[in-house]
Amino acid sequence: MHNKDLLKVDKLSISFFDGKTENKIIKSISFKVRPNEILAVIGESGSGKSITSLALMGLLPKRISKITSGSIVFDDEELATSSHKSFQKIRGNDIAMIFQEPMSSLNPSMRCGKQVEEILKQHSTLSASEIKSEILDLFERVKLPNPKRIFKSYPHEISGGQKQRVVIAMAIACKPKLLIADEPTTALDVTVQKEILELLKTIQKETKMSILFISHDLSLVAELADKVLVMYKGEIVEQGKTQLIFNAPRHNYTKALIGARPSTEYRLKKLPTISDFMSGEVNTKIITAKDRKKNHENIYAQPPLLEVIDVEKTYISNKGFFSKDIPFKAVDGVSFKVYPRETLGLVGESGCGKSTLGNAILQLDKATSGIIKYKGKDITGLRKNELRRLRKDIQIIFQDPFASLNPRLTVGNAIIEPMKVHSIGNSYNERKEKVIALLDKVGLEASAFNRYPHEFSGGQRQRIGIARTIALEPQLIVCDESVSALDISVQAQVLNLLNDLKALFGFTYIFISHDLAVVKYMADQLLVMNQGKIEELGDADTIYKSPKKDYTKKLIHAIPKGL
Repeated sequence: MHNKDLLKVDKLSISFFDGKTENKIIKSISFKVRPNEILAVIGESGSGKSITSLALMGLLPKRISKITSGSIVFDDEELATSSHKSFQKIRGNDIAMIFQEPMSSLNPSMRCGKQVEEILKQHSTLSASEIKSEILDLFERVKLPNPKRIFKSYPHEISGGQKQRVVIAMAIACKPKLLIADEPTTALDVTVQKEILELLKTIQKETKMSILFISHDLSLVAELADKVLVMYKGEIVEQGKTQLIFNAPRHNYTKALIGARPSTEYRLKKLPTISDFMSGEVNTKIITAKDRKKNHENIYAQPPLLEVIDVEKTYISNKGFFSKDIPFKAVDGVSFKVYPRETLGLVGESGCGKSTLGNAILQLDKATSGIIKYKGKDITGLRKNELRRLRKDIQIIFQDPFASLNPRLTVGNAIIEPMKVHSIGNSYNERKEKVIALLDKVGLEASAFNRYPHEFSGGQRQRIGIARTIALEPQLIVCDESVSALDISVQAQVLNLLNDLKALFGFTYIFISHDLAVVKYMADQLLVMNQGKIEELGDADTIYKSPKKDYTKKLIHAIPKGL
């Protein structure tokens, strides 16, 4: 292997301007990528990793940002001062990029084959028929099932994992020397994530291209990268060989990124957060099997709070004017019980029916058949006013807090509004007092009351969503993928918060997620769903230690273990 660096970033600084002030976002960073090497850039939202990748592609937003010092040398060419025109030659050709959200990087109104065709037309001299066979060959290489069908499909007609494969095919179409992958698996199920990572590894071995892999999940990159660099607040705090950084991290921030993810081996009473590591006060108390057993004896000695008996939800899909309507069972004969103060974990891949089941329990999308009992009473046929009372008792925390908050309402009013509807508190002042106390409980300042949702980070917005949910003093809370969009350390804070609130208010949770490590940490019982049916149901630790079904084994095997 020749030792010449493919990419050399030296003392690079990038600033953003907002009218008057200049904010230094990237602070004098230096790193190298060699030919045939996978380098992972790790860090959380706001650490500067995506800004760095945009600078390498010449895609920094014009007028509001600029490279203030340093150089980016790619294949002997200085990119920091390159013109837009010379970047166009490089971009897509020598340096390609895969983004986090495949749906937003594909054109919804163009067939998948056509989108790859455009790139090859622009950067190669192949004829139309050569281009088509090249694309089918690319689709084979990214292991897409039935390449001819996908060539003709629109993006909405294929699954998330398949969309990401089309995006990878587009990226490697021109045989780039460097592929930048920006969080390419965040939106995907663990099993699909594993397949995509293996695919990138295989392609890298075959083509010998270099990969710059950006992620906030350390255990994920441990299986993929040769070297890792860790970014924190615009600086590189640590870099080196993956194994070394993993087994002997020097910086507290790196230690925090490794330690904040729930362990699958033992259960800590509290997950450590970045500030715990930074202050050197990491609590290592664990919940013993004895503690757990005693707690379970108390939980399961009571009558159930919720009983789901043989619930089905069927949707009718009509393919065309003259074809028959085809019934599709999203939930198929599901039965289980949830007890007061229990956390029931519900896992499975996208499309397994877990959110549909959650919506049926909440009476947001009624079950086609079966019985759902809450406190011993069937709630499937409730009248409007009874349903309204039930809404107060059974609440949901969504995956995307931003989408569930009205951008025009201040945070305080967003929380007060449902309280008013359900007659909690007798006056505005009484409600306001209660909301400020709740904001404090979820770790937000009283000043948040008068601010708007867009002024907060993702983790803070999730806390606002939680405050709004608990303001109604519910008994059963459905958490639907409520931490999957969060950074590792913010996720740890929110999981700790949910556990604290459960202890404080005696909540019962149904915790829906595709992240098995998180579910195992939170759950008493685990319910594994696959294609609308229950695959396995039992104690979370028992299922995790010795899964009976192949499907559960596959899910557990796909969890990134680190080294």
